[in-house]
Amino acid sequence: MSPPEELVYPFDDMPETGGWITVTPGVHWVRMPLPFVLNHINLWVLDDGDAITLVDTGFGLPEVQSVWETILARFDKPVSRIIVTHCHPDHLGLANWLSEKTGAPISMTLGEYLGGHALWHQLPGYRVEDMIEQFREHGLDEARLNALDTRGNAYKRGVPSMPHRYDRLHDHDRITINGHDWAVIIGTGHSPEHAALYCADLGILISGDMLLPRISTNVSVFAATPHDDPIGRFLVSIDRFLGLPDTSLVLPSHGRPFKGIHARVRQLHEHHRERCDALLAACDAPVSAGDLLETLFPRELDTHQVMFAMGEAIAHVNYLVRGRELREVDHSGGVARYVSTALPK
Repeated sequence: MSPPEELVYPFDDMPETGGWITVTPGVHWVRMPLPFVLNHINLWVLDDGDAITLVDTGFGLPEVQSVWETILARFDKPVSRIIVTHCHPDHLGLANWLSEKTGAPISMTLGEYLGGHALWHQLPGYRVEDMIEQFREHGLDEARLNALDTRGNAYKRGVPSMPHRYDRLHDHDRITINGHDWAVIIGTGHSPEHAALYCADLGILISGDMLLPRISTNVSVFAATPHDDPIGRFLVSIDRFLGLPDTSLVLPSHGRPFKGIHARVRQLHEHHRERCDALLAACDAPVSAGDLLETLFPRELDTHQVMFAMGEAIAHVNYLVRGRELREVDHSGGVARYVSTALPK
């Protein structure tokens, strides 16, 4: 059977603050606020016999803690495990706080644990000053660089405290929750070792940020790995979901639960190809990644969005350089500039 051309959304309603919607017996959908244009994150509460498993924890804000207090008071059994899909603040943010409050251990991958600590502790290559220097080398203007410098370590504000121990998740691990096996599916590109969870018995994929229904996942290059190709790795990663039944219910971190895995994977491939074609058309003369921001994001960007947009612009440039569709032609003034390889040298 051919996959649907459009995604199917089985749920019309959203969870109310402090409440949840049961998507299937034993699997509950919680929605928490975010202080950005992307104003929400979906979290998942899983029944596990005489206990509860939480998947992701929300951004480290007092109002999110307050909502958690309300939810925890509704439980008639203890939280026994906290699974974190990846290290970004809206996912890891309150994991340590919840762990200390409930006594539940945290499970995550090695890459996400170490990646989170690198950002939180501002290790070399992950410091704000390293990011600013990387963006300067790729042509971002001084006004935006200064705004990023003034903002400082935003990661630490979203993750008030980091866990000092965890249970490590590996690719292909099987986690038994409520008598059902959930397979760990590792993906890269968006974060170091993102863990999605698939339950064949229930036909459910908790996709985290690897598969979102309406927006494309941010894919950025860090200063520590300036020549990395996260877009190439992201596209390979999402192709792993093509092996899952298209009837699976996808529980994403943003947007509504949906069906149509195969269609969404195809759409994301098309999206990135369209972006690459637009960039190549703009590279008929030497340009920097900073020059290409408006090509990729033709709208007003706040400082938070500039950080993601610039990281993604560099990622697309690296992807096209690796695919030999762009070449670096100039580094005068300390700024890297690129041109299409379709043009004569």
